[in-house]
Amino acid sequence: MPDLLVRGIDPEVFDRMRKAADAQGKSLAQTAREALGEKFNTGKSKKELLAEIDQFRERIGRIPGDSTEIIRRARDRGWDCD
Repeated sequence: MPDLLVRGIDPEVFDRMRKAADAQGKSLAQTAREALGEKFNTGKSKKELLAEIDQFRERIGRIPGDSTEIIRRARDRGWDCD
């Protein structure tokens, strides 16, 4: 399991997190893991997400036309298309 060291946490945020951990009888590390999980965990695996994307593509079908020119114009304006 990977580890994460976070430096420079706002002291007020750290204090609120520590107090929340104490109030719930949890460690600060567990509270931080839960907060990160709530923020970034979709609850679905990569395989499930890709299956949903495939189903969506099947539903909408093929989009007609060539997007090459649209992508070129976007890149010329400095948009990140990758």
